[in-house]
Amino acid sequence: MRLSQLFVKTMKEAPAGEKSTNAILLQRAWFIDKLLAWVYTYLPFGLRTLRKIENIIRQWMNEIWGQEIYMPALTPASLWQQTWRWDEIDVLFKLQWMWWQDLALWSTHEEIITPLVKKYVKSYKDLPVYVYQIQTKFRNEKRAKSGILRWREFLMKDLYSFHTDVEDLDRYYDIVLNKYLEIFEKMGLEAYVVDASWWDFSDKPSHEFQVLTDAGEDWIWYDQETKTAVNEEDVESLSDLYEVIKEGDDIKEVIKKDTGKRLVRSKASEVWNIFKLYDKFSKAFDFKFVDKDGTEKYVQMWCYGIGVSRLMWVIAEKYHDEKWLKWPKSVAPYLFVIIPIGDNGKQKAEEIYRFLQEKYGDEVVIDDRDERPGFKFKDADLIGYPYQIVVSDKTLEQGEDIVELTERMTGQKGFVSYKEI
Repeated sequence: MRLSQLFVKTMKEAPAGEKSTNAILLQRAWFIDKLLAWVYTYLPFGLRTLRKIENIIRQWMNEIWGQEIYMPALTPASLWQQTWRWDEIDVLFKLQWMWWQDLALWSTHEEIITPLVKKYVKSYKDLPVYVYQIQTKFRNEKRAKSGILRWREFLMKDLYSFHTDVEDLDRYYDIVLNKYLEIFEKMGLEAYVVDASWWDFSDKPSHEFQVLTDAGEDWIWYDQETKTAVNEEDVESLSDLYEVIKEGDDIKEVIKKDTGKRLVRSKASEVWNIFKLYDKFSKAFDFKFVDKDGTEKYVQMWCYGIGVSRLMWVIAEKYHDEKWLKWPKSVAPYLFVIIPIGDNGKQKAEEIYRFLQEKYGDEVVIDDRDERPGFKFKDADLIGYPYQIVVSDKTLEQGEDIVELTERMTGQKGFVSYKEI
């Protein structure tokens, strides 16, 4: 990647109408472009980061036996009506086609995955089944919240598991929960497992995964040691688990009843949910299997979601400073930017560019634009490459292979041979 060939340009000023740090930085730094309220185009750098987040998730889903599919977004109202959710979910985008049939853009996929798997599962021998997708969702959100957190069009990973009984379902849940924590850790995020109330998907309590951030949309009470927490808006409804001490209408303390431990309050951002569906959707679609004893039973289901595009926002919000973005290495659009300065520096930079490409593939950018060094440094800080490599006449005075290497996350810098990078 040569920045002289990139068609987009960074923005000097904050985009009009944006207040949150995440929305401002991602638009300024070549990651997204706003089309209309809560609808964005992913630009080249943003798409690379999004794909890296996808691939981390995909790797972990494959490790826990997930089979990837891709379901349609445009679907008939009849499936929603079969589960009584056509009129219950208020964020559905509804439309009609030429024969006046009601359609919806999917906000979630329970109504399509359940009858799909039903076609192929007849016996206990066919279970369990683990199916996931990474696909665009549409939700007609009525208001903005926390910058680009609530998108009307967004990318999501949803995994669905199908089981013979609740015991097998619970066994797999523990596997997924641990993998989720590994996924978020790989992206540089410390996530908490949060007790939450039910939603449109289920009549049972669910679990959220929340990441601490001052720009979060939720307040949670958390236990640093166990990495568990409770959403403040749900804590009073979970009285069997938590003791709540209030002063007037304000919650002052939350105590875990089983340990007596006082929890800490913080703002946080949800990076998605796990819902206990059990037989809600299998009953709606009469999805049964023949068990070992010859009896018919309803399949047990869970769904496990991760907001892929939301993760990009959360990471951007968590990793920035007064000089702008600081991407963790696992999700950065590129690992290295090479900044040439001076005639000799430009010539040597090309050699280093070729060397690092052989070693790191397409993880290397060279800023070969005809711009001042200060301009290039500001762009490099704004974009947040993990490593900046400066090749200048000054560095070459210390040796023909010497460059100045800066680690963006820590700010540490020093002179090294580029062959040792």
